[in-house]
Amino acid sequence: MNPQIIEQLVNEALAEVLTTKQPTLPSTNAIPIAISARHIHLKQEHVEHLFGKGAALTVQKMLSQPGQFAAQETLIIVGPKGSITNVRVLGPARTLTQVEISHTDAIALGIQPPIRESGNIAGSASCTLVGPKGSLFLQEGVIIAQAHIHMSPQDAQHLAVQDGEYVAIQVPGIRPVTFHQVKIRVAEQYQLEMHIDTDEANAGLIKQGTIGSILTACQQIASSASPQTTTVELTQKIITEQDIAQYQDTTIIVPQAAIFTALARETIANLGIEIQYKKG
Repeated sequence: MNPQIIEQLVNEALAEVLTTKQPTLPSTNAIPIAISARHIHLKQEHVEHLFGKGAALTVQKMLSQPGQFAAQETLIIVGPKGSITNVRVLGPARTLTQVEISHTDAIALGIQPPIRESGNIAGSASCTLVGPKGSLFLQEGVIIAQAHIHMSPQDAQHLAVQDGEYVAIQVPGIRPVTFHQVKIRVAEQYQLEMHIDTDEANAGLIKQGTIGSILTACQQIASSASPQTTTVELTQKIITEQDIAQYQDTTIIVPQAAIFTALARETIANLGIEIQYKKG
């Protein structure tokens, strides 16, 4: 069978599963996690500028949040140092144009977008969008999306949280990680789901649909009051930010000849990591 047909069938099946009403969650504080790859939101004026007069976004597949879809249309993002092709546009058209990328994407493009909530683009990074019918320079609009949780008012009541509140989410697994400053977003049409970007997912080896849990205030206080000392050994000689981003307050043992990238050194300082060099 044609690989493109297979991919289409898989995507359609996944969309059907994601848009089906969720069953009762197994735990009071359980939160399903979705990984959000780089994408673009366009206002209708810019849809027509980039894809032609009278153009409208067409559905490729529906997303888990009701009414939202991945469009057939894609664009090229261009920055001072590079470009990223085939970046998916999400629909429907919005009231403003916004580009959401990861920190890794930002490095490739040569820009420094802030970590922001969706819609807060004032003073954010610039880029050029290139489509089949034109190009568009955005003076601002490029952000790294802040981790957040969509939920209905009923979910918020069940979880004892409110719109705009920040929580911590603990995710178990091979590389357990805790996300702090995760914003709660409540609306009637939302389906319960936490959104993180690909860098955050890679740091904890998190897969689509992984279940995390909200830490209560007492759990967060206990965690900070009684930190556990953890030791991790890395064997690679070149160590990047992604290699160590999940090891907060951890002692990391590295080879004697290890080399750290500039971002890795900054991460070490920010996360309180202690580095020890392995002898021999």
